[in-house]
Amino acid sequence: MKIITTTILALLLVVSSSIAFAAARSWDMDEAHSGIYFSIDHIFSKVMGHFNEFTLDVNFDPDQLDQSSFAFTIEVGSIDTNITKRDKHLLSADFFDSGKFPEMSFVSSMITDAGNGLYNVTGTLTVKDKPYELTLPLKLEGVTEHPAKKGTEVAGFNGTVVIDRLAHGVGGGKFYDMGVVGKEVEIFVSLEVLSKK
Repeated sequence: MKIITTTILALLLVVSSSIAFAAARSWDMDEAHSGIYFSIDHIFSKVMGHFNEFTLDVNFDPDQLDQSSFAFTIEVGSIDTNITKRDKHLLSADFFDSGKFPEMSFVSSMITDAGNGLYNVTGTLTVKDKPYELTLPLKLEGVTEHPAKKGTEVAGFNGTVVIDRLAHGVGGGKFYDMGVVGKEVEIFVSLEVLSKK
């Protein structure tokens, strides 16, 4: 009887440990309804753009933030500001130097609850192979059953962060000193992610 009781207790311990350390829920990006957008000053106007190609790995559960994570990989060559000549200039050594550095990435290391559905996603932004610490605030807009995909739930996140492109090695400052291109870039991230119920 003692052996049976000990065995049951051991099994319960294993099960409870597995639950405690289980990874947060995995989500797949809905590529057609997700985007990474940016804007930057050009003299008096705002130039808008986005990246057409990026991947996203998401594990998220508001009750398991220690097991939750976001990881982005952005194809620099997919930059799109609606003007081909400008895009080519942005990909040159004057800015992103995409021939040498074809990808940027952001990998979270910690997620904290800031209240009212806002989560601060802190991690490492890598630009031109150099790491920088970044906190991306993401608002969980909601989780609901997908109206067009039976058995699937959809979650939405939106967030904005402003970075100094010169501090991140994007450009040497020549065009900023001329008063042509600003140094602060506003980045807007909008995501829809899907998970089977």
